[in-house]
Amino acid sequence: TVNFPDNFADIPDNSLFADSVVFTVKYTVIVTVLLSLVALGLALLVQERRPGVGLLRTAFLMPAAVGFAAASLLFYGFYSEIGPLDDLLMTLGIVNERVSWLGTPNAALFSTIAMVIWRFAGFNMLILLTGLQAIPTEIYEAARSDGASRWQMFRFITIPLLRPTIALMLVLSITGSLLAFDQFFILTKGGPDGSTVSMVMVIFREGFTRFDLGSAAALSVLVLLVLVVLNVIQLRVLGRNR
Repeated sequence: TVNFPDNFADIPDNSLFADSVVFTVKYTVIVTVLLSLVALGLALLVQERRPGVGLLRTAFLMPAAVGFAAASLLFYGFYSEIGPLDDLLMTLGIVNERVSWLGTPNAALFSTIAMVIWRFAGFNMLILLTGLQAIPTEIYEAARSDGASRWQMFRFITIPLLRPTIALMLVLSITGSLLAFDQFFILTKGGPDGSTVSMVMVIFREGFTRFDLGSAAALSVLVLLVLVVLNVIQLRVLGRNR
């Protein structure tokens, strides 16, 4: 329908959208935490100049050059019954039989997360590496002369001075995760049993399967407002100087 107020009023009755909100928030939390930790670890690994570090940076960043839909299709091939992943794991003795990577809700979720981390870890590493290299080396030298350990320098120098960069990375990661569509549409198609239906997939269903453009528009506006509020909060909390 085209009655916009009624479309907003009908949102609480959309049980599929409610389930998709829970799933999308769960996915966003898990992927943001894991992706941030992996990206930070990679950035710290390639922070200092030494032989071979340029090759490592290039290798970590290369997956970012692969289109997201192409990466999803690539991993769909890996996870399929005729893909090379099961054969490789059985050859290495890690598993004894083929694994249903997309056959259960948890397996589908974490298989998708693995693909997302592979695709975006290098990009987020580059963002954090830029912030790390902007920290003056004199601060670390002064801390060493005062007897600070590596952990103390990381906790009291690196993390505080990296806050604006971390804020940018989190905004991009959380926004992208809440708008997840390609990976689930290609890898799981919302299955098994509708367990991996994201919010954007519900909007797509309302607009292009049920042709209820009013409902799709109302859901889109609601998601947009939530994203704006979340991003403002993140930037204010993490981006401010302390």
